[in-house]
Amino acid sequence: QVTYIQDGVDQFRNNVNRISELHARTLDSTDEAANRQTQALLEDLVNQTRELSNDLKRRIQSLDSIPTGRPQDARIRKNQLALLRSKFVEVLQSYQQVERDYRARYKQRVERQFRIVKPDATPEEVRAVVDDTSGGGDQIFAQALSVSDRYREGRAAYREVQERHDEIRKIEQTLEELAQMFNDMSVLINQQDESLDAIQMTAGRVEADTTAGLQQTEKAVEHARSARRKRWICFWLTVLIVLIIVGIVVGVVVSQNVSNNHKNNSGSGNNTSSG
Repeated sequence: QVTYIQDGVDQFRNNVNRISELHARTLDSTDEAANRQTQALLEDLVNQTRELSNDLKRRIQSLDSIPTGRPQDARIRKNQLALLRSKFVEVLQSYQQVERDYRARYKQRVERQFRIVKPDATPEEVRAVVDDTSGGGDQIFAQALSVSDRYREGRAAYREVQERHDEIRKIEQTLEELAQMFNDMSVLINQQDESLDAIQMTAGRVEADTTAGLQQTEKAVEHARSARRKRWICFWLTVLIVLIIVGIVVGVVVSQNVSNNHKNNSGSGNNTSSG
């Protein structure tokens, strides 16, 4: 998953570079047929890049749902996510800058085309044509074209301006999508950081509880061993005491028997002498 995202970010960066090249080609081209072909390639690549960015966002988000066990695993996951997010955001910013730059250049091209038709255009008229607010730009351009003494050149310029307006609108849409992607990534970063912190804290508590449990188990085993040793000591002390008591009893009994036998022998000798 991590490798796939890294490769996807690299592909995204390549797409952005290619989009920049195609934008430059459309601005420099004076061949309408070649320009239409370039625009088709550009539109297709922009769509591919949009799909890729959404896929990368989903995959980065899915990493958050993969469970981690030990605290060190959670830390590794957090570092991986931080690196992937930074690379993804970096290439998003690059794409955003490319689109901004070419939006500005497209608008400059529109202004130049309009001034071909109306060299004395006011700043307000230029701004209305360039921004094409509510379709007013086309109307102003058409009015200027109708009174221009450069009708042929103006007509070609008018067609190009209409095409540039379409390109500018597409760039505006891409910039809006990129802005939304930045917002989504910001929310995702906060959510993942909170989730990973919680996972790390939980894993830390589990490890601490496990360590404490092992310590308690070791203490219990030691207590059990100590108690067993004490029982054996008591057992052998009891056996020793019993043996001592038995020895004393046997000694007393034997001593009494010897004494009685001696007395009996003495009595028998006296009786014999009297007879």
